[in-house]
Amino acid sequence: MLSVDLLPEGTLLPCYDRKALRTRIVHIGFGAFHRAHQAVCADILASEHGSDWGYCECEINKNNKGDLIKALRQQDRLYSVTEMADDGLSTRVVGVVNEALCRSIDGIEKIIDAMCQPEVAIISMTVTEKGYCYQPSTGQLMLDHPAIVHDLAHPEDPESVPGLILAAIKRRRANGLPAFSVMSCDNMPENGHVTRNVIVQLAQQQDPELARYIQQHITFPSTMVDRIVPAMTEQAFASLSEKLGCTDPVGVECEPFFQWVIEDNFVNGRPAWEKAGAELVADVLPFEEMKLRMLNGSHSFLAYLGYLAGYEHISDCMDDIHFQQASYKLMLDEQAPTLHTKNVDLTAYADSLIARYKNRAVRHRTYQIATDGTQKLPQRWLDSIRWHLNNGSNFDLLALGVAGWMRYVSGVDEQGNTIVINDPLHQEIARLVNSSRDGDERINALLSLKAVFADDLPGNTRFRESVTHYYQLLHKIGAKDAVKQVNGIR
Repeated sequence: MLSVDLLPEGTLLPCYDRKALRTRIVHIGFGAFHRAHQAVCADILASEHGSDWGYCECEINKNNKGDLIKALRQQDRLYSVTEMADDGLSTRVVGVVNEALCRSIDGIEKIIDAMCQPEVAIISMTVTEKGYCYQPSTGQLMLDHPAIVHDLAHPEDPESVPGLILAAIKRRRANGLPAFSVMSCDNMPENGHVTRNVIVQLAQQQDPELARYIQQHITFPSTMVDRIVPAMTEQAFASLSEKLGCTDPVGVECEPFFQWVIEDNFVNGRPAWEKAGAELVADVLPFEEMKLRMLNGSHSFLAYLGYLAGYEHISDCMDDIHFQQASYKLMLDEQAPTLHTKNVDLTAYADSLIARYKNRAVRHRTYQIATDGTQKLPQRWLDSIRWHLNNGSNFDLLALGVAGWMRYVSGVDEQGNTIVINDPLHQEIARLVNSSRDGDERINALLSLKAVFADDLPGNTRFRESVTHYYQLLHKIGAKDAVKQVNGIR
């Protein structure tokens, strides 16, 4: 367990009165990214600006055994965040967690009670794109999603994130408590609008009057978050223990870079995040697009093609000059023209991303980034492809990326090893792969996924021909040579 007395000299420790913290934010999804991002921001505010905004951390998945929450409680709700760079590291102990709850330990009722505390002003979440139970290609709530079907039948015992938030809103309203804001911190374009849509759509199914209340009183600020936070593996925890001089099962490692852009639209107050380096703006969408397409889009490109080529980490991909050049061209030649950003030096942004990808101290696995592809492709690649189709411009690298995803989800890498597909649609993908012969038939099968490609792209001849060309090229010469070859295409 984490021992403050054993930590290296120079570790930043909570220098504020933790008993003075108030639970003002309930956060759903106590994952590595949240621990290294939003919670760190709150810790800086408490340490340097006397903020009393504390967190109640919640894990709501009924299959989650609660090991992380148990460990956090045993450590007096403290954990470490270590920033890793090639030239050194620095560690902070975060102390802003006021409460920690897990459904499997405490029950869903206690989590709803926590969300209904009078001082709670914000519900935030990092649950990945699949946690919203929506179709990325349309933005609509999936009424046939098993968790949504359950929540419609049992609204007081919700399983989904939209269902949980709706139950809390309903109870707060009945108890005469003030409205809160609901803030998504997940990688989706206009994530506030997505969150609002799924919750309102669910409310309309349960209680139209409650849906009207939400539309009038609840705000859903959009955000853009950025920090590379690799998943913690056994090897990573062992390495962290050596650095800290003690174990920390809740600890995380991350890069030094931090960015948080927040739409300033809060109905019941907010922390002074700008004092901790966040940007409060009127419109987050241009920042979201820039990050989703240039950073996340190039990350996915490197993840699928890099994994096929045998590269375990993003920094390994950067050691291959052709992968480095291809990801840079993808950012500037195929993603940047599609953006709505103004007064932003996109070349400098691309340069900074390449520099971050080269950081060998951050062991960001291609397999980790490759997860949940059906939830990521629409906003990272496919919207950009639509732009190019409408403008008659080149999208060879994006098409190669789509072909790489198709090869990846076919389940076997170039060395003949099985790939375990981690995706909410993995069963449907497996059915399509197993019922189709490799080649055109496989491509047609995967393009039939309307949740990913919608109705327009499968019928677009130019898109289909380009993806088919690169799929065949990957089969013929492999990912390394395909990336090398596409670098010369203009």
